[in-house]
Amino acid sequence: MPSVAVLEQKKKLVADLSAEIAESCTGVVVDYRGINVADDTQLRKELREAGVKYTVVKNTLLKLAIQGTSLESMSECLEGTTAIATCKDDYVAAARILSKYAAKDKEKFNIKSGYLDGEVISLEKIDSLAKLPSREVLLATVCNVFNAPIASFARAVQAIVDKQGEGEAPAAEEAAE
Repeated sequence: MPSVAVLEQKKKLVADLSAEIAESCTGVVVDYRGINVADDTQLRKELREAGVKYTVVKNTLLKLAIQGTSLESMSECLEGTTAIATCKDDYVAAARILSKYAAKDKEKFNIKSGYLDGEVISLEKIDSLAKLPSREVLLATVCNVFNAPIASFARAVQAIVDKQGEGEAPAAEEAAE
């Protein structure tokens, strides 16, 4: 029988994990079986730089954390080694980084499941998310779309000014004579 201290510690872990999942907009659950330390360190560094929290969890604790939520159906895939990557503000970062890593070595690293805005999503949707550009690239694209008509207008006005400047130059020379 586990001690009271151990049970309290596990309850705190489940509560923290539940809060992390509830606060995140997206999450990806992976099987990380057999990756080496160097690859794991590189993966964690890349996730951390993207603002993704990556946590290795016991299946039982993750099942308890999602019990009674809309994510409870993820319990079916919780076997073997499990880690969860969550992100509070970027919908694609976790999926993009983990999918890239899974594509390198499918024998050692597999995506099990994921969620988006509190709903379990299919592996196909995770793959679709992974193919989307980052938030910064999307924002830059939107800015370029808004900027294009303004830039075209500015070039047209400049062309009119240049054309008028060319037409007035000979008239100014005649007046000087």
